[in-house]
Amino acid sequence: MRRFRKMLPVVPPLVFLLLLSGGVRAEAASGMVEKIVSSMDTLWVLLAGALVFFMQAGFFFLEGGLTRAKNVSNAMLKGAMDFCLGAIIFWAIGFAIMFGPDKGGFIGTGNFFANAAGPMRDSLPLYVFLFFQIAFAGAAATILAGGIAERFKFSAYVVATVCITGLIYPFVGHWIWAEGGWLGKLGMVDFAGSTVVHTVGGVCAFIGAMMVGPRIGKYDPDGKVNAIPGHSIPMAALGTFILWLGWYGFNPGSTLKVSPAIAHIAITTTIAGSVGGAAAMFFTWARYSKPDVSMSLNGILAGLVAITAGCANVSPVSSLVIGLVAGVLVVYSVEFIDKVLKVDDPVGAVSVHAVNGIWGTLAVGLFAQASVGNANGVAAINGLLFGGGFKQLGLQALGSLSTVVWVAVTSGLMFLALKKTVGLRVDEESQRVGLDITEHNVNAYPDFQASVSEKGVA
Repeated sequence: MRRFRKMLPVVPPLVFLLLLSGGVRAEAASGMVEKIVSSMDTLWVLLAGALVFFMQAGFFFLEGGLTRAKNVSNAMLKGAMDFCLGAIIFWAIGFAIMFGPDKGGFIGTGNFFANAAGPMRDSLPLYVFLFFQIAFAGAAATILAGGIAERFKFSAYVVATVCITGLIYPFVGHWIWAEGGWLGKLGMVDFAGSTVVHTVGGVCAFIGAMMVGPRIGKYDPDGKVNAIPGHSIPMAALGTFILWLGWYGFNPGSTLKVSPAIAHIAITTTIAGSVGGAAAMFFTWARYSKPDVSMSLNGILAGLVAITAGCANVSPVSSLVIGLVAGVLVVYSVEFIDKVLKVDDPVGAVSVHAVNGIWGTLAVGLFAQASVGNANGVAAINGLLFGGGFKQLGLQALGSLSTVVWVAVTSGLMFLALKKTVGLRVDEESQRVGLDITEHNVNAYPDFQASVSEKGVA
């Protein structure tokens, strides 16, 4: 390895001398450069996909930490199966619907089981692009888990995650990201998935939480709202930072190539997440007289979700504003959903992903700058605040509204079918004992649970 490093400085001069001497033809040199660039792009997208894959651990640590100890094993298995089952169904069906030959701008119609060879996009090998998209599909599906935690049947969840990754999610992805997709053709911009991934998952979580009903003890008959604290803030904090790390694959990886845009996207992602967390912390401090830990963690995630659509199209200063709004918005949204709508969302999944997915999508129509897009090799558009008028904002709103309607209707039908067949909700005794025992016959913390049972605490 040392010998190789010592040789590196002499490689460029040697190549130059060979070119001058005619030892290497220009065509051959050009082909060599193309292979090197293609290999670098492939390696980058594989690395980014691996980071997005690792976000699964973040999701189920976050859910596990913000729910009770008696349901942690259930949270872990849901997170694992999101990817295992989602990867299979997306490879078999979802990828074809999302990126197959376009039919009317609405659906892809070919390459089921993704067995065709050849480049897919930006000269990436098909299976590299497929791997990256499988990781995204898994992230979209797992958002549901937090919203319906602690009372949803595991059998129903398995069916739901298959339906989301195989059908509900791929349609939206085709509309926005595929060649010929009707929203993409109109000019809607969602660079890395505030709508495609987060709004889809967040709306599924909202419909699921609403249809399965609240946890026992969450709401009193007189309308009083009772807090049900999670069992491990350290676990939730670890999950948050695993997710943040994964976002550097999620957003910069969506370039699908090695380019200077990666650095710009990494900075806008960092600023938005940081400001989102700080804004939520200071806002709850002022509102409740104490800085709220779980809300601050959700503020980080809200900022990251919000910047995902426009990370390549907005400046760092604009990303600060986007993250600031997201950090405050998530606090108001959690309170509104919990206290006004009376929808029990144990981890704030709807507020983080759906509400801030919509905000981030609209923010592109406000803060996008053509100069930033040109520099990053993406759509060069100006938002309302930079002289672009209302056109882009209208397109972003159309994309969000279309996605919300599609997901609400399709997931509503899915949950209704599940309710009529296998059922959505575990019984009261299962909730009291915990899903770990009743659904999986295992305790995440056997000694702790035994101690709790001896004291007569549910």
